[in-house]
Amino acid sequence: MKRTIFRQTPSSLLATAVAVAISAPASAYNLHSEDGTELNFDLEVIVGYFSSEESYGNPDSDPSWTEGYAKYGFSGTQAIGKGELFGAANVLTSGTRGDGDAAGLTIGDESETDFEDLYLGYRTGMFELSAGRQNLTIGDGFILNGDALNMGEGLDGIAPVSMDRGGAYWLAARKAFDQTAVLRFGGDKGLRSDLFWFESDNPAQASVEMAGINAEYVTDKGTYGLMYLEGLDVNDTEAGFWGYEGRDGQKTTSIRYQGNAGVENLFLAAEYVDQSQGNSAPDANAWHAEAGWTFADTPWSPSVNYRYTSYDSGYDPLFFGFNRGYGTWFQGEVAANYAGPFGTDADIHYLGVKANPTELLTVGTSYFDFSNTVGGSGDNDAREIDIWAEWVAMDHLIISPLVGFYTPDSASSIQGNDDTNVYAQLIAIVPF
Repeated sequence: MKRTIFRQTPSSLLATAVAVAISAPASAYNLHSEDGTELNFDLEVIVGYFSSEESYGNPDSDPSWTEGYAKYGFSGTQAIGKGELFGAANVLTSGTRGDGDAAGLTIGDESETDFEDLYLGYRTGMFELSAGRQNLTIGDGFILNGDALNMGEGLDGIAPVSMDRGGAYWLAARKAFDQTAVLRFGGDKGLRSDLFWFESDNPAQASVEMAGINAEYVTDKGTYGLMYLEGLDVNDTEAGFWGYEGRDGQKTTSIRYQGNAGVENLFLAAEYVDQSQGNSAPDANAWHAEAGWTFADTPWSPSVNYRYTSYDSGYDPLFFGFNRGYGTWFQGEVAANYAGPFGTDADIHYLGVKANPTELLTVGTSYFDFSNTVGGSGDNDAREIDIWAEWVAMDHLIISPLVGFYTPDSASSIQGNDDTNVYAQLIAIVPF
């Protein structure tokens, strides 16, 4: 059996806070800072409640469930010469309760406590070297945004090995790669680059080992990027189950841009990815282009963004993740997490509108049209509308509710009917 499932927060302070809480290192409370030495206590807590009127693999026809995790530990720096040592040691406890998620990848009885971050590095103004267990993101996460696919016990008895990482599937609790080595050159402007190697211990990613290089040119008008990523090894048993044999020797090259082209209130982004597999599978590509405008002088400063994304059949989206808000790169809360398409084999139109009634509240809606799915047959074509908010309720509480309406074009979809699924989630983030 081979399946492909991925799971891998206006411009206002709030959206930034949500993105940081969901995709970045834990919040820190300073314990000591003196004579070039700093020690922080790190703590990150996120809890979510979810419900779906339709199922996409869960035995319960209308599942509801909760997910949560807490990441806690220490990080710090120590000045040495003209640079500083830095590092972190964090433990993460995660779990899922209830019916399990709508895709049936968790059953509601998962929990795990284990190390998440465990790394050490050294940096100066233009140089940084780090190694150990840590997160790694390139660009805005279209290809590489941490090892954030967190399954549970839903495939026990089907998969040849356990896929359980402690649940918290939507929250993507665990993001750190098991082993990494990262070398960075450059500053905030001009030419900069990253050389990196990582090895995953995630069976849902075939425990792949990869290496790559990223180069960026950062200007006031935007950032231009070029990345090359090569697969070095996989776990043969896990790769055979998921159909990831091609990751061993896989070559992925991308070019990208993101910025405003020197025009205030304009947003532009585009990326093109060319990919060859390490087996006899044909080459594949993916690309997207996005444009947006913020009406800064209008009450609530609304913004409108349109994006078109095209994924070839056979394209491997690798480690894409939630990076700069809803819809990137989980396009549609129902589609991207449970029903598909999962970052491959589809063309997607996206239209997003958001506004800021106050500095502490962002509201928005996202529309997705999925076409040319399942090898062009259209068997999983669908439309989805998500309505959401992000609200700083108090100093240490951010709340984000979302309601989604997912409608397949036909009963041949993974849902098994063409009824509109009403999906809801409520996320509570407790930053410190």
